[in-house]
Amino acid sequence: MPSMRTKVVSDLHLSALGGDDVAREGDEREALIDAVRAADRLVLLGDVVELRERPLAESLEVARPVFEELGRALAGRPVVLVPGNHDHAFAEPWLARLRLDAQALATEREWPVGTDDGAAGRIAGWMPDVELSLAYPGLHLREDVYATHGHYLDLHLTIPRLESIAASAMARVTGLGKASRSPSDYEAIMGPLYAFYAGLAQGASSASLSRSGSVSRDVWRLVSGDGRPTLGRFLLGRVTIPGAVAALNGVGLGPFRATLTGEELRRAGLRAMARVAKVLAPRAEHVIFGHTHRPGPLPGDDQAEWTTLSGARLWNSGNWLYESAFVTSPGESPYWPGTVLTLDDDGPPRLENVLRRVTAAQPTKEALMAEPVPAGSDVSSGTYKCTNCGNEIDVSSPKHLPPCPSCGNGQWTTLSGGDSAQDPYPNN
Repeated sequence: MPSMRTKVVSDLHLSALGGDDVAREGDEREALIDAVRAADRLVLLGDVVELRERPLAESLEVARPVFEELGRALAGRPVVLVPGNHDHAFAEPWLARLRLDAQALATEREWPVGTDDGAAGRIAGWMPDVELSLAYPGLHLREDVYATHGHYLDLHLTIPRLESIAASAMARVTGLGKASRSPSDYEAIMGPLYAFYAGLAQGASSASLSRSGSVSRDVWRLVSGDGRPTLGRFLLGRVTIPGAVAALNGVGLGPFRATLTGEELRRAGLRAMARVAKVLAPRAEHVIFGHTHRPGPLPGDDQAEWTTLSGARLWNSGNWLYESAFVTSPGESPYWPGTVLTLDDDGPPRLENVLRRVTAAQPTKEALMAEPVPAGSDVSSGTYKCTNCGNEIDVSSPKHLPPCPSCGNGQWTTLSGGDSAQDPYPNN
């Protein structure tokens, strides 16, 4: 039997409104194509297209060049699309058929994708030379390796993210609670949330969608900040968030914790994913997921955190989205985009960030810029881009930067002018 090398990529979020989906174009897209070109099989492990920030047709059209190029690079080989929470609509035609036939959703289902199969069918038309299939909620890549996007973990997450709070509320409404015992239980709780977000994107304004999608990131940015104490950060971290968490726990939507740190975010995600793995892949030795955008285990990580109580190893496939709330120095943050996971016929998965070397040779657009400039800063003339929604404003003379007029965000990236890292006259 010939060997099989599988490449796994997740969380591309193609067509994200702010333009932070780095694989959409340029050297980053070329790095992605080069990284998977030699694969015998490609698995796109969820949140490949951002379907919550634009109308469906527009989102797909923005992502189209990436799929066309992937199709040319992988001609004659299988490509597996595994939907996540942000592109759950890809799975809907098959989930609807299961509902019509009164069939339960199994832990592993895979279907061939034809050009008439909804949104996924549109992608099939752009990749005519590959063997495109859709698997949901996951699939075994080897007898001992199971892969899923990981979005079900939001039901068990102790970090009070909006989607986790909503999932807890839905668990109560459905009467299923948080002790989900099957994929059908998870879908009954989470599916209505995904349908709501996808439906909202069809008619809501870009500004409102951008604001709603950035709440968790904005809170994280305010709490973590740059290490300098401020009254606002103190009140948010010591008063507002603990009070809100106590209220949520008091009405039975928890248990949530008020600790918002990078370490707790990682640990909470792993604890939650271990519960999902017990349901979806109880006999797997390795479980691959994305969703949290934090690849791992990385060198220096505590291996025990990445091991479930049954002994299964958890592997996170990272992301291809530049998130200024989580990314610090260029190329150094564990959330730096560009992770590709490789799986061979035997041995554990392997992780590689293929954009670190791109950044070292020719920094990405964001790496060229100075640190995000907060609203209210005195700036020189130039062009500034909102870090949240991508809105650009021109400043013709030194003045205070306002909050973004489109979404209200208070952080700007300098595209040109005195605060740009490439500006040869930064004091003018």
